[in-house]
Amino acid sequence: MIYRIGWSLCNLYLHLFFRVRFVGKENIPKNEGFILASNHVSNYDPPLVAIGMWQQVFFMAKIELFRKKILGLILRGLGAFPVERGKGDTGAIDWARDVVQKGGVLGMFPEGHRSPDGKPLRPKSGTAMIAGQTRSNVLPCAVCFDGPPSFRSRVTVRYGKLIHAEELGFTGDGMSPREMKVASRFIMDRIIELLEQGP
Repeated sequence: MIYRIGWSLCNLYLHLFFRVRFVGKENIPKNEGFILASNHVSNYDPPLVAIGMWQQVFFMAKIELFRKKILGLILRGLGAFPVERGKGDTGAIDWARDVVQKGGVLGMFPEGHRSPDGKPLRPKSGTAMIAGQTRSNVLPCAVCFDGPPSFRSRVTVRYGKLIHAEELGFTGDGMSPREMKVASRFIMDRIIELLEQGP
């Protein structure tokens, strides 16, 4: 209930503030859990990628945001989970794995944090690690702003073709560092292909 209200408010606000369009919504799976992987250029990215789909999207958020009481309550109501960045937060990893295994949509940003200049950063291993542990499909997504985010600027949210788990090249039960690096690069390359299509 809280999520749906928040979704509606974000949808209204973002369409008033930006000129938003969505491309590739037909690529969004309907009845399965998957990982939504997007580039990260602004604080608007999580709601922008989420309002393009009807399913609830669960995100990790830095723990500092949850220390503000009201904001923390809102974030939890919207399905966000606190994570301590840079500390190998195993609780967050378990939570993320649980979301996908229960058929939910896990939103992740492979770059790990916002790009200061909008150019794609080298991907971190978190998205590939969760995909490998759950053997989940990954939906690449790109948020394409026409210049710096500003009032009534154009932004296109583009959803790409689903990356099936077997395409990521994991073998056996474990994941070698090389497998995670290759899979991370594969996911990021698909996001970059969407970005290169522009706003």
